[in-house]
Amino acid sequence: MALFWHRRDLRPVDNVGLAAAATETPAVPVFVLDDAVLAHASPNRVAFLLDSLADLRDAYRERGGDLLVRRGPHEGVLPALAEAHEVAAVHWNDDHSGLAQARDARVASALRDVGLDVAVHDDLLLQPPGSVLTKGGTPYQVFTPFYRTWRVHVEAGRGPSPVGEPTAIAGVTAATDSADDEGLPSLADLGFDPPEADVQPGGHQAASARLEAFCDGPIYDYAEDRDRPDRDNTSRLSAALRFGAVGIRTVWAATEAALDAAPDEAAMDGVEAFQRQLAWREFFVDKLAVEPSMVAANHQSFASPLAWRNDPDELAAWQAGETGYPFVDAGMRQLLAEGWLHNRARVVVASFLTKDLLVDWRHGYAWFREHLVDHDPANDAGGWQWAASTGWDPQPYFRVFNPTTQGERFDPEAAYVHRYVPELADVSADDVHDWPLLPAEQRRALAPDYPGPICDHAERREAAIAAFDRARYH
Repeated sequence: MALFWHRRDLRPVDNVGLAAAATETPAVPVFVLDDAVLAHASPNRVAFLLDSLADLRDAYRERGGDLLVRRGPHEGVLPALAEAHEVAAVHWNDDHSGLAQARDARVASALRDVGLDVAVHDDLLLQPPGSVLTKGGTPYQVFTPFYRTWRVHVEAGRGPSPVGEPTAIAGVTAATDSADDEGLPSLADLGFDPPEADVQPGGHQAASARLEAFCDGPIYDYAEDRDRPDRDNTSRLSAALRFGAVGIRTVWAATEAALDAAPDEAAMDGVEAFQRQLAWREFFVDKLAVEPSMVAANHQSFASPLAWRNDPDELAAWQAGETGYPFVDAGMRQLLAEGWLHNRARVVVASFLTKDLLVDWRHGYAWFREHLVDHDPANDAGGWQWAASTGWDPQPYFRVFNPTTQGERFDPEAAYVHRYVPELADVSADDVHDWPLLPAEQRRALAPDYPGPICDHAERREAAIAAFDRARYH
């Protein structure tokens, strides 16, 4: 008998570690709620987690087994469960953040101290960290050449097909009776308030339905629509991938099937554009595995420290979606309302915070960590450092997004702004886009409850470029 420790893989299929644990022996699946990990969580993510655990438990029960859910320190709970169920080995799928690696080292040591075998599997990515290298055998620092090599690896068959279909894990069992079932805790039991955001449903069933619906049509328009938050035509799979409610091999197989069925070249471009986004995810995890400090430290080095302004009032206005730049505020309010944010809006709000307001990207990363259901250390830190021009293959510091023209280009009818900024719901698209430039009297007449701009973009752009110049060359 083997113990399988669920972490970022909350699904009963396409699960490398679970399939390995259940191949030759019944497996005891377990999830541990550790307060040391929950200290880094938020109501939004814990709500999605509990949803996913309930769905996973139901899947096991449909197969004649169960999911054990325990609360306590991992290094104490797992050896005790292993002893209680007389298992010979404990399996899990690898995670690559610094915190995860440190936790896993403690758990592995505790298990080996009591004579148990430990088996760690690659499951999170199509290509594990360190497997996509330059011809010189070093990690890529720039995304585009990484992507070319990554794609060659995947298309050469080194990106495995989905594993662990239900027939392969039919023997999975909790090997327990009802007295051993502690049930799932509530948010309140774990010390969290109900989420203020409307968090999307978690779990494998919901993720599978979302993937199927996306690959049934919207994926073909992804190349054209992925930057249009007004059209809401993205996959919305980021949280499911973050928690492993769907396996990456399943996602890749679905996109390949969509590619085979694409009606024309434009549709094929849409599929390949989405696959490229999956590669960005793997690129940043590859960087995190090498440099765990990327979640807190600039990757780029500077001759002098960056002179962040870090104005607390401007940071608070950005957090609340009250900057007076409608496209920025729509993004920030979507984040608060849904615990999710469209990718184009993520780029624009991050640029505005780090360049227009010259607020250290780590403040933005912390706000995203608090509110995003799909918060992932690699993707979030990588994205923030890209926008702040401090990371790998970053946005050049002298190219500063204009939040007004971004809105005009990607939300031309102001539908996105109208949806998330109700004060502007009756304001024409032209006036929404011109808002920062309108006379104060006209703004008050059009929307008296919506603020004017907290800064002048043109002036702040020059100030940001000057700040980066000083840091780089002085």
